[in-house]
Amino acid sequence: MRTPIKRIVVVGNGIAGLTAADSLREGGFDGELTIVGGEPHAAYSRPALSKALLLDGGDLSSHELPPTTHGANELLGVRASGLDRERRVVSLEDGTALPYDRLVIATGSRARRLSDLPGELTLRGLDDALTLRRRLAGSRSVAVVGGGPLGMEIASGCLAAGCQVTLVSQGIPLAGQLGPYLAAVFVQAALDRGLTIVDTGAARLERQAGDTRVILNGGSVLEAELVVSAVGDVPNTEWLADTGLVEKGVLRTDSRGLVCPDIAAVGDLAAFPTPYGCRRIPLWSSAIEQAKVAAAALVHGDETPPLRFQPYFWTEQFGLGLKAVGQLPVEGEPTYVEGGPGGPALMRWSRDDGSGVAAALNHRIPVPRLRRVSQAAA
Repeated sequence: MRTPIKRIVVVGNGIAGLTAADSLREGGFDGELTIVGGEPHAAYSRPALSKALLLDGGDLSSHELPPTTHGANELLGVRASGLDRERRVVSLEDGTALPYDRLVIATGSRARRLSDLPGELTLRGLDDALTLRRRLAGSRSVAVVGGGPLGMEIASGCLAAGCQVTLVSQGIPLAGQLGPYLAAVFVQAALDRGLTIVDTGAARLERQAGDTRVILNGGSVLEAELVVSAVGDVPNTEWLADTGLVEKGVLRTDSRGLVCPDIAAVGDLAAFPTPYGCRRIPLWSSAIEQAKVAAAALVHGDETPPLRFQPYFWTEQFGLGLKAVGQLPVEGEPTYVEGGPGGPALMRWSRDDGSGVAAALNHRIPVPRLRRVSQAAA
């Protein structure tokens, strides 16, 4: 007989923590539920920070989510500082001790930085986005370091704000995330809109005469009024250092999101089994799907079906919108299901392992249909 679960603590108030709390209630848990959030803000849409929020004019609501219905006790603006697994207690920085019967770890990740210089801006949280938005209003030139999706979205938003923008990238922007075909489409759109792209093997930041400068490979210098880095993320696992749960900076889970029977890990800090090995998939959709399954597993155990996750990625930049289902990046040219090069298109790729990838470029298509197209590609 399972021991009754009276208290569940969720550490992290991003989409993973929020979804876990909602799913616990939907799954029948009616006990004491507490959510700890390091930021003072209510849960919000992180993808909107690098998309709509930088372009909203006077509107500051694009990141807002509907009011919560889980009825949890929310402790916001305070971070977890430790975990005693034997006593089942989470310690907070303000001295609060939270006992639990089950625990959801959803503390996410933070922006990886190139330096500790105050002139290096990053975009990870709401306060970062509001700072960047404010600084853009008085700036003429911006250097963005990082050619991944976030760096390109930031560059797109800065261009739309009227700035001259230079993107510093190791290799072709987006090639490592999307593959050469899709990357070329976005790079051309970016160049057409006035983005300057600098390909460099490495970059570092230095401060001179009060300004932050980008030092490129070979020693050449890039100067701009604003410097924004988008060079990856670091899982927030330091508060778990003494627990034995952290392996190479992440929490490894089983196929149901459990680290052990009484602890789940979801979101950007969790590495879970995939057909390509145990790995982190730091996507909004991944966090949601992980949290739904892990919440059910905490309450119902092995009765819960394991996670069957199919990656879903989207981006908006330089006048283009992309939705993609399946494991990226993709190689080679696609088969066009609808449309063609240069216009709205629905594309698919087939892989040697039998899997498929579907992508919609400036094409209105419901995600369920996009998933069906990806399966048809297999």
